[in-house]
Amino acid sequence: MRIIEAKFIISASNIAACPNPDIAEVAFLGRSNVGKSSLLNSLTKRKSLAKSSSTPGKTQLINFFDIVFKDDEDDTSEHRYARLVDLPGFGYAKVAKSLKKDWHKNLTEFLEKRQNLQIFVHLIDSRHNDLEIDKSVDDFLNYIKRGDQIILNVFTKIDKLTQAELQNLKFKYPEGIFISNLKNKGMDTLERTISTYLFGK
Repeated sequence: MRIIEAKFIISASNIAACPNPDIAEVAFLGRSNVGKSSLLNSLTKRKSLAKSSSTPGKTQLINFFDIVFKDDEDDTSEHRYARLVDLPGFGYAKVAKSLKKDWHKNLTEFLEKRQNLQIFVHLIDSRHNDLEIDKSVDDFLNYIKRGDQIILNVFTKIDKLTQAELQNLKFKYPEGIFISNLKNKGMDTLERTISTYLFGK
């Protein structure tokens, strides 16, 4: 299955403003500046689908993108539909404490209560893969995860690593997915993993 279409539909500040939970959703979350926007653009093959900010942590809205999958080996196959969710980056945001409190509350509520959310894609900078904030996020996701949900640990910017560093990372995280937006590595694996879980192929 390949993504053949992708379009932005809405931004929401909290779960009440989110679109109807009528199709499966895949949430992307990670530290600010982890390369989330670039990854979403590469995954959907749309150069400017997700907008990146020059100020890390600036985006505070939950952004939704409708996507269409098609079996690239079967021209007669039906289209399959899902939704990608771009969550605000965490770690660097320079916002007022009161706003930050509301922001975190809204994100936590979305992650815990969004019933059609099927996949958590936790993006981790491959150069800094032992940060406490990422460990805390992983612990939280594992704590709230339902039986019908999965967590994908996706390591970005692997082009910045030496071959030895990359091999050590793969040994440490055998279930990880390893991505380079710059060299377009790992996107097929991520796309296939998502479509297989959602649609069985």
